[in-house]
Amino acid sequence: MPLFTYKAVNTLGETEEGVKDAADEASLIAALQAEGFIPIRVAPATSRSFLGLGLRQAKLSQKDIALLTGELATLLESGLPLDKSLLVLMDLTEDHEQLTKLIARVLDKVKSGASLASALEQQTGIFSKFYLNMIRAGEAGGGLDEVLTRMADYLERSQELKDTVSTALIYPAILLVMSLASLFVMLTFVVPQFSEMFASAGKALPVSTQIVVALAEWLQSYWWALLLAVTVATSYMKYQLADPVRKKVWDGRFLKLPLAGTIITNKETANIARTLGTLLGNGVSILSALTIVRETVDNLVLAAAIADAEEQLKQGKHLSDALVEKALFPKMAMQMIKMGEETGRLEEMLLRVAAIYDKQLRVAISRLLAVLEPALIIALGLMIAGIIVSILLAILSVNDLAF
Repeated sequence: MPLFTYKAVNTLGETEEGVKDAADEASLIAALQAEGFIPIRVAPATSRSFLGLGLRQAKLSQKDIALLTGELATLLESGLPLDKSLLVLMDLTEDHEQLTKLIARVLDKVKSGASLASALEQQTGIFSKFYLNMIRAGEAGGGLDEVLTRMADYLERSQELKDTVSTALIYPAILLVMSLASLFVMLTFVVPQFSEMFASAGKALPVSTQIVVALAEWLQSYWWALLLAVTVATSYMKYQLADPVRKKVWDGRFLKLPLAGTIITNKETANIARTLGTLLGNGVSILSALTIVRETVDNLVLAAAIADAEEQLKQGKHLSDALVEKALFPKMAMQMIKMGEETGRLEEMLLRVAAIYDKQLRVAISRLLAVLEPALIIALGLMIAGIIVSILLAILSVNDLAF
């Protein structure tokens, strides 16, 4: 079904925005009215954002959801009923306006007789299918507090994984920016100071000096072309990655990159194993779990492999056999999953795989940085040395002329 964005007033009199599937605009308006909303605006969505856990981008972060989940689990474990727990949570999060409003809307639905899963599902665009299925399974099995504890742990580990990747890339990014800035300053401010002296000498400069001077003059006159080229390249990549067909092609290329491809594979393997293991541990069937897992995978080539495995499971194949055929996932992970299937401990093995590939990811990042950092430093040193040497050669040639 097509996707629509909407703006509506909820039962608390607050304005709410979100994204929802519907047959057409009239159907969505009717659905919103049935839920107690007063629709203000409904329009076709131009794109769909699949965030890791379906969080609303500008409103709540994954850390906010993890905090909410962990504190609700603690309150329920202490014996408080759900409505009282939500009421206490509102007091605990009073300095976070958006989180407090979210809890108030959920509490309102729960007091009206809705289950927690149903109340959360009505907060469109905030909680993913994975999160909702976990809550639903916990309510059905009578172990909501235990499920929430597992979810809090899952969210914390997932956030740690993302932080590991982003933190590791900060230093190389700063180093690259500083390197480019240093070269730009030398070529646009330092080299031109010598260019005037070389021009007045009236002697042909060495070839290396001519190249450096020409590059400096080009940057002074056409620096905007460099910015334009970067902007065009960035826009082109965004355009390529916006379309699923083109993104799948690029995702396949990314997987083949040395070191970087290993990092992507390890990250996705850890994510897939942890999500699948958590779902299976809470009573979700493996076919339903694979459907949910597929939506959490960023790399479309690996997501397609999960989809194919799902189809092969319907035909009676084992998960490990279906994934091995694609030759995309690490062999050790496949062997551990196969062992889990044979011993009836698939959930446990999946969580072990997640833990192992969390560590493998850190090792792969360390190896990448071990290569990237000195490579950037050496490249910067060689380029700056080249500029300095070319200037010195020109100065020496001018001095020779003077004598």
